[in-house]
Amino acid sequence: MSTFNVQQYRADFPNLRISVHAKPLVYLDNAATTLKPRCVIDAMNAYYVTGVANVHRGVHFLSEQATAAFEYSRQVVRQFLHAKKVDEIIFTKGATEALNLLAQSYGRHFLKKGDEIIISYMEHHSNIVPWQMLCEQVGCVLKVIPINEKGEIIQEEYLKLLSDKTKIVSIVWVSNSLGTVNPIKSMIEAAHQQGAVFIVDASQAVTHDAIDVQDLNCDFLVFSGHKIYGPTGVGVLYGKEALLEAMPPYQGGGDMIKSVTFAKTTYNVLPYKFEAGTPPIAEVIGLRSALEYTQTVGWEDMKAYKQELLEYGTQKLLSIKGIHIIGTAKHKTSILSFVVDGIHPHDLGTLVDQEGVAIRTGHHCTQPVMEFFKIPATARASLAFYNTKEEIDILASALIKARDIFQK
Repeated sequence: MSTFNVQQYRADFPNLRISVHAKPLVYLDNAATTLKPRCVIDAMNAYYVTGVANVHRGVHFLSEQATAAFEYSRQVVRQFLHAKKVDEIIFTKGATEALNLLAQSYGRHFLKKGDEIIISYMEHHSNIVPWQMLCEQVGCVLKVIPINEKGEIIQEEYLKLLSDKTKIVSIVWVSNSLGTVNPIKSMIEAAHQQGAVFIVDASQAVTHDAIDVQDLNCDFLVFSGHKIYGPTGVGVLYGKEALLEAMPPYQGGGDMIKSVTFAKTTYNVLPYKFEAGTPPIAEVIGLRSALEYTQTVGWEDMKAYKQELLEYGTQKLLSIKGIHIIGTAKHKTSILSFVVDGIHPHDLGTLVDQEGVAIRTGHHCTQPVMEFFKIPATARASLAFYNTKEEIDILASALIKARDIFQK
């Protein structure tokens, strides 16, 4: 039994004190976006109230202050990921933009007709569509690793797909629709043996465990700030310095240049080469606060408590007649996707919302996963460290009530 003091941390999240349909909010949609602690809200508010200025280009006090806060945030991200150099941290508007950046900058520059890209069957659309676009542009080939009925990547099939034609492998670390935790480190090692670069989509993994990109030895890693208690509109691309140096800019504009004439433009150094225009300054400052906050909670305690919630929630749902969990991998994190006999997930989501319970329903931007399991959608309850067993009980009661309504 965990000794994790969940009530202490719940007090840090203002949203947990609101009511929905005259009932206390039970927020179980954390895989879509997490709630924000007061410290993140305060950090962003402080920038807007006392420190608004653009970064990098001003010599006045407010601009220098904003620049210092912005670049300190980059250092915090470097430490969070255990990256070797601060120049390896690129700010984007999210994981989706980071993956598109890699497809259009690294992919279009280094790949040619006949080269192969490997992804898995469980990828989010943002790790499918950019590679399909790249294949259309340069004539490379997209290969897909199959999954099994538990929602696990079939590793033997992955190894069969790898060859000297493989140039990029881009895999989700933790599935947003199944909760599966993939053996990403061994997959990286296998890709490197074939000379391929490996991209890690850590959008869900970023709240699952501490990340050390040097230990993983991944070539690139992406995540979104709003998945880890930070603001929307900001994300991170980590890349090994040598690879980033070799890549052309993704977008043109201010701050990514050294000089501009009508005859020729020269580009800025890392990381600014990939950060055209005014960046999301307040959001970057908010992300820094979120990452610092997670360190105060502690990864080991947080992970153990979330695993306890997952086990409790799994047993609770399986005890309800007519519920089937989709995604039963041996290694998974706190995501419970399920279907209920005779009830479409959208109807289910609407009914449990009347009890104050927020869950996600739909295909979760993983339509191939839904096709594999031959279902149109799932209901998904995704748990954070501020959730409780009592909230899982409320979800279970709401599901039973919804099931009874449809049976009548």
